[in-house]
Amino acid sequence: MKELVKIIAMALVDHPEEVVVLEREENGNTIVELKVATEDMGKVIGKQGRIAKAIRTVVKAAASKDEKKVMVEILQ
Repeated sequence: MKELVKIIAMALVDHPEEVVVLEREENGNTIVELKVATEDMGKVIGKQGRIAKAIRTVVKAAASKDEKKVMVEILQ
């Protein structure tokens, strides 16, 4: 899931070299943390959070075939 989020984020931002994706386990869930440059936050979140919701939907769909619960957090 980490690589999927990284590929999507790098395609959206102006500074792909500053994209950092971390993955951790918590209470049996996988949490993927996405960090981007400050000026790219709007591109990753989108108007009314539509891009962020779309990223979460894609990751959730990819995780469902492995029967895992994956959450995506966008950090500053």
